[in-house]
Amino acid sequence: MTENRRPISARSFKPIRKLAAAIARNGQITPNQISCLSSAAAGAGAFFLLLPGQTPVALAACALFVQLRLLCNLIDGMVAVEGGKKTAAGELYNELPDRLSDSLLLVALGYACGAGWLGWLAALLAAFTAYIRVFGGSTGLAQSFRGPMAKQHRMAVLTAACLLAIAEQLSLHSTHSLTAALVLITIGSAATCVLRTRDIARALEERTAKTDGAQT
Repeated sequence: MTENRRPISARSFKPIRKLAAAIARNGQITPNQISCLSSAAAGAGAFFLLLPGQTPVALAACALFVQLRLLCNLIDGMVAVEGGKKTAAGELYNELPDRLSDSLLLVALGYACGAGWLGWLAALLAAFTAYIRVFGGSTGLAQSFRGPMAKQHRMAVLTAACLLAIAEQLSLHSTHSLTAALVLITIGSAATCVLRTRDIARALEERTAKTDGAQT
């Protein structure tokens, strides 16, 4: 189990730290607004993913907006915590836009692949990974951000698939990479749900055993 903040190495990247500090000093943009912007970026990515023909330009735009979504997810927390702009509703804005963003992109990916039902299943499993994480926190345990298909992993797979699909379109006029990514995200998210649940169950049992041992 890890602490209640997603471990992201990019937080130590100097340009990112400077950007977050500049936004915090400016004071015109709040962390909650940045969180909402992440969903707007995801919506734009979904829009380009659903354009007819899945052209290289549309696929590149989707990849770009997926990364913009992740950048917003990174910056909002840094502005809130390191920048001292945390609000009472911050946790709400930190979670809900993420769930919406995942659903927009994964459902769009499903329809882009001609398998809408699989996109909805992937979105459901992605939401469930977050539910299990937050549920673990509600029991007093540290939230687990483990994979193999946590948020950053899902978005990395989607970004890579879009870039591979560009090469496919130019050479083979197909986008099988998108379908492979959807299957991988779905299976990986299901595995993540199982592993996080197992970790929580084990931690709860160990905590109970320690409590019982202390009382005897």
